[in-house]
Amino acid sequence: MNDFTLGVVSSMAATALSVAVGWVLSARARDWAVAVLSHYSGLGVRKLYRQQRRAADELATDLARARWICVLTGRGNELTRDAFAPIWSGAVRPLDAVKVLLPDPRPGSWLVRREESLRRFDRGLRPGMLLEQVRNNAEYVREAAQHMDVVELRFYDMPNLYRIILTDEVAYITLYDETEHGRNSPCLVARPPGLLYGLALRIFTSAWESSGSARTSPANSDLGG
Repeated sequence: MNDFTLGVVSSMAATALSVAVGWVLSARARDWAVAVLSHYSGLGVRKLYRQQRRAADELATDLARARWICVLTGRGNELTRDAFAPIWSGAVRPLDAVKVLLPDPRPGSWLVRREESLRRFDRGLRPGMLLEQVRNNAEYVREAAQHMDVVELRFYDMPNLYRIILTDEVAYITLYDETEHGRNSPCLVARPPGLLYGLALRIFTSAWESSGSARTSPANSDLGG
C-alpha cells in the first residue's frame, strides 16, 4: 500500500511539475511573441496581462523608480493599495509631479452610466455606491498628499473605458470590459518609444487639460455629490 501511495503521489507530483513548466514556458513564449510583434509594429508593448490585478507587483516596482506619475482611472482603488503606499509615505525618491484624474462623482455624470453597466452583473453594487467609492478614494488622495506639493487631483466627465497609469518610463493601459470590473480586465504594459505609450500620454494630457480647473488641488477639491 505504501509503495502504491508513493507511486500515486510521485505521479501526481510529476504531472503537476510538467504542467507548471509548460505554463511558465508558454507564458514566456507569449511574452516573447508580444515583444517581437511590438518591435516590428512600433507599438512598444512589453507585456500583456490577462487581468489587471496580476500586474500589481510590476506596477509597484515601476512606480518606485518613477520621476513623475500620471493616473487616469475609473474608480481609484489602486491609489489606496500597496503599489502606491510608498508614494504617499515618501518612501521613494522625490517626485517631480503626481497627477491624478478620477471620474466626476456628481449625479448625472458619465460615472453613473458606468455604475449602471456594472450593476448588471454585480448585484452587490447598490445605486450610488460607485460614486461614493470615487469620493472616498479622492478624499484618501487628498489626505495622503497633504504634505506633498507635487500632487494634483482633478475630475473628468467622459466615457469611462480604460485605466491609464503613466510614468516617465512606462504606461499601464487597462481596457475595461463592459461586463467586468477593471481588476479582471486585460492590461497592456508599454514603454517608450512606442505608439501605445505615446497614445496613452496624449489621452491623459487631453483629459487633464479638459478637466475642471476649479478642482485641481487636493486641498480644495470639491468632493460633494
